[in-house]
Amino acid sequence: MIKLFSILSIRKELYMEDIILQFIDIILHLDKHLPAIMEAYGHFIYAILFMVVFCETGLVVTPFLPGDSLLFACGALAAASPDGMDITIITAIFLVSAVLGDATNYFIGEKAGMAIINSKRGIIKPEHIQKAHEFYEKHGHKAIVLCRFAPIVRTFAPFVAGIGKMHYSTFARYNVIGAIIWVSLFVGGGYFFGNIPFVKKNFSLVTLSIVILSVMPIFIEFIKAHIKKQ
Repeated sequence: MIKLFSILSIRKELYMEDIILQFIDIILHLDKHLPAIMEAYGHFIYAILFMVVFCETGLVVTPFLPGDSLLFACGALAAASPDGMDITIITAIFLVSAVLGDATNYFIGEKAGMAIINSKRGIIKPEHIQKAHEFYEKHGHKAIVLCRFAPIVRTFAPFVAGIGKMHYSTFARYNVIGAIIWVSLFVGGGYFFGNIPFVKKNFSLVTLSIVILSVMPIFIEFIKAHIKKQ
């Protein structure tokens, strides 16, 4: 009997571990699971997409969530099945969630930024904060727009802006501009090019290429700043 309970206990633990791993895989690769999730949950997918982008931009503890690839995949899915996913709705959802996410992150940084950084629990990595701070030092206010196209850095940029007490009206202006450009580029790119046969066959490679291209403005700004120093 004891052996039976031990076996059942082990099986239960393995089952729970498998569920957790599957859940993590879905969250980290939501772009790949979109068709199946949409089929299972219907229009509830819009709420899921809102929360993912809001958390990815608004919470410093979730920089690992998909951003660029998710927007591109949604654009492609909207083009492939317009009856299932409306391009106007997802564009509006991503714009609102991106703006609100950055605004939330800004206020967290303003009100509790230093306390979080100095926390002994190590909630966030100091090097991520340092990278975002250095980026602001080099590019000023336009860093808010440029950081939209840099995974991980974009999660910490509003947080650092809040810590640095950037005037909110200035932050809000660049926040909205950055969100419009970011969403338009990736959702629009997926909508118009995501269902081309070559793109569909090499979706991961194309998405990676888009991410690389999206960070090119940041790279160019870095080169310019380096040249000026010389």
